[in-house]
Amino acid sequence: MSESIFFASIRAFFTALFAMIGICVGIVPLIILIAAVAETSTTEMDTTYTQEIVANAQGDRKSLAKETPVILKINVEGVIGGESLSMGSIRKLLVESREGSLANNRVKAILLRINSPGGTVVDADGIYHAIKDYKERYKIPVYAHVDGLCASGGMYAACAADKIFASDVSLIGSVGVIVPSFLNFTQLIDKVGVQALTLSAGKDKDLLNPLRPWRPEEPKIFQDLIDYFYLHFVNIVVENRPHLDKNKLINDYGANIFNAVRAQEYGFIDAVENTQEGTLKRLLKQINIEDDNYQVIEMQRKTWFSELFKSEWPLLKGKIIHQIQLSPDFDSKLEGRFLYLYRLEK
Repeated sequence: MSESIFFASIRAFFTALFAMIGICVGIVPLIILIAAVAETSTTEMDTTYTQEIVANAQGDRKSLAKETPVILKINVEGVIGGESLSMGSIRKLLVESREGSLANNRVKAILLRINSPGGTVVDADGIYHAIKDYKERYKIPVYAHVDGLCASGGMYAACAADKIFASDVSLIGSVGVIVPSFLNFTQLIDKVGVQALTLSAGKDKDLLNPLRPWRPEEPKIFQDLIDYFYLHFVNIVVENRPHLDKNKLINDYGANIFNAVRAQEYGFIDAVENTQEGTLKRLLKQINIEDDNYQVIEMQRKTWFSELFKSEWPLLKGKIIHQIQLSPDFDSKLEGRFLYLYRLEK
């Protein structure tokens, strides 16, 4: 009896196993077929974001009429320059904020929530200009609330706002430029006895090549670029932060970060405001909304399930990316790029 029960259990196990394999074999072609159909469809505009109603200044979420005024909340959170927070993603978000249920000029103001150490020069500048252009084109106010860190490229992006508020434990500042450290391995190569050959064309194409001794003038070429980006950053900040003294910023404040009280004193922010709701109330007063007949909308990236059927999905495109990240706290995508980024060295 015990032997028959054993074999019955084995038979049931393999029956269930092969049934699951059969289901998977049937689902994969279906997924590929649906993805192929989605790829060939060109009649509808592709969208990256969905619209989500979030809490208003009273902490409530309400489903209101489609003509209700909207405060568009944009999160500038994390390192600027990654896939989810780049000039391309913010531009796409802003475009979609004029479509669908948000069409017909429903967006009356933007609330930026910032918690970022900054990131790449190009993306910080692109986000700044995208928000500022949107603000000027549609004649709406932009308020920023710092909830943690607003440093370097985060400060750059915040300068697109008309007013900047921060919680009392936030850190603000770090107006400066940095590039990842350059290493030179020539002494190690000589010691080990390895030969290296770099082929290039064009004067200084192999600038700061780590496999040969550097020429004395090479660092200056990069330093000139860094100085250019730095002065551009400084000018953006003082242009949009009129109470911030340019000479003091360059000679005294430097690329340091400051607590919210000191940041207000120096002119980096307008006031200390501990809650996002408090900043939102200030913004509502600016646009003359005195009741709760409005909605706060966040544009959320679509979930993995909705992205599964997009033609860009790596598994369906046969594209898998391999990369080595040398430092766990530093995105390898930022290597070799000019950065408005605040980093605590370890």
